[in-house]
Amino acid sequence: MIDTPKVAVVILNWNGTKYLKQFLPSVMASTWQGLDIVVGDNASTDDSITFLQENYPSIRIIQNDENYGFTGGYNRVLQQVDADYYILLNSDVEVTPGWIEPVISLMQSDDQIAIAAPKIKAYAQQGHFEHAGAAGGFIDAYGYPFCRGRMFYEVEQDLGQYEQSGEVFWASGASLFIKKKYWDLAGGFDDYFFAHMEEIDLCWRLKNMGYKVMYCAQSTIYHVGGGTLNAENPFKTYLNFRNNLLLLKKNLPFWRAFLVINIRMWMDLLALFRFLAEGKRKDAWAVSRAHQAFVMSLFKSKIKIQKSKKEEVTHLTPHTSHLRSQTSEPRPQNKKGIYNGSIVWQFFVKKITRFTDLNPRDLA
Repeated sequence: MIDTPKVAVVILNWNGTKYLKQFLPSVMASTWQGLDIVVGDNASTDDSITFLQENYPSIRIIQNDENYGFTGGYNRVLQQVDADYYILLNSDVEVTPGWIEPVISLMQSDDQIAIAAPKIKAYAQQGHFEHAGAAGGFIDAYGYPFCRGRMFYEVEQDLGQYEQSGEVFWASGASLFIKKKYWDLAGGFDDYFFAHMEEIDLCWRLKNMGYKVMYCAQSTIYHVGGGTLNAENPFKTYLNFRNNLLLLKKNLPFWRAFLVINIRMWMDLLALFRFLAEGKRKDAWAVSRAHQAFVMSLFKSKIKIQKSKKEEVTHLTPHTSHLRSQTSEPRPQNKKGIYNGSIVWQFFVKKITRFTDLNPRDLA
């Protein structure tokens, strides 16, 4: 008889009482046997902790001493959570009945599956996919992330076109299932990202080690989106542009990264001019600051990043010592989910707005 894996849903909270009140009931109704529900709090200044203590005494609360962002917050909280599977769940997510079982079943079917995510739909418009994840994440040759069901700002209606589970490039941090042994093996999130694209970096690092990232069509959640930083926030613009460049530097071979980053910085300048033309001066300045910060990071965080890349293979905790034989010899990189072309060209020039209209031969 196979033991039921131990699963922990871990919600990172920062001043999110409103979302905890609204969405915790659906999480509490989850049917997974022996499920642990943990709220990691990033030093909230609202009444989040009091609300949880008074209304959900069975939920474990782990309090950080300050706001470490999405990356640092989860890194610190998960050091204190013991489970076979972590489910990183945003506080602004409504889950559906039986949402855990099909994803864990899929991941249990193949030990090479490190990460998976459910179908993510919009809470406010439930017939449509949601921007952050949709039906699984992909990336183009120049590092632009997109999804089945979402390309840039165009989001598709769910008409059953993505009902097939399968391998993708990245899974959304809004609801990210990961085996603990692979979280430990990768060393968790990169703290330097703070928020945004940190999950793509995590997925890419594991795919560079040969592991798989999956989309599970049989599980659905509804995501509000923008609960902490809305789409119009210049700080979000800054993080997205800075982190996208860092993503390329960390995960591509040196000369490929050098070429792609140079192209990307020119393409980012076009985005800067577009922001200026639209009167979004703060966003334009955010792009400029992102470039400055990235260049500075080449010097300030060079040692840190090189160390983290080395540790991806050599840093084995007591929980992952049994993986030593798997990592002693390099595994071939897993490139599934890469679009071998420019999604910018397809979207803005050729006016292709649906994933299904892309040429499948260009997908790895």
